[in-house]
Amino acid sequence: MKLETEIRLFSELTADQLYEILQLRSEVFVVEQDCVYQDIDYKDQKALHILGKKEGKLVAYTRIFNSGAYFDKPSIGRVVVRNSERKYGYGHDIMKASVAAIYDNYGKQDIEISAQCYLKKFYNSYGFTQTGEEYLEDGIPHIRMIKS
Repeated sequence: MKLETEIRLFSELTADQLYEILQLRSEVFVVEQDCVYQDIDYKDQKALHILGKKEGKLVAYTRIFNSGAYFDKPSIGRVVVRNSERKYGYGHDIMKASVAAIYDNYGKQDIEISAQCYLKKFYNSYGFTQTGEEYLEDGIPHIRMIKS
């Protein structure tokens, strides 16, 4: 089944949509990855939210930023797919939608991400290349990556 995507400003999110987003992020980043960190960081208000839905239920999500809002370049963050839905390739669908949303909303320019190291090959498949050394972010190894 194809992933349906929606793009929303923070102010356009309903309370139920915001709750679904926060629940999914908590389920994966806090519980599954056993990472205690401050997910609610007051950056959501500056982001465009890419919601990936299957039969009306949120199963994938990212947030994107214009240059200067998070990094010097436009960026994609909080890339997440519900564990039970990963086998369907929704990570690829949400990334394609996120890159397209950056180009559509901010123009075609370099994109910068802070990627969990174990996903390097996944991001390489979208043209992202590592820049710099590995670092810890919230106790998880990350690398900075750029898509030119």
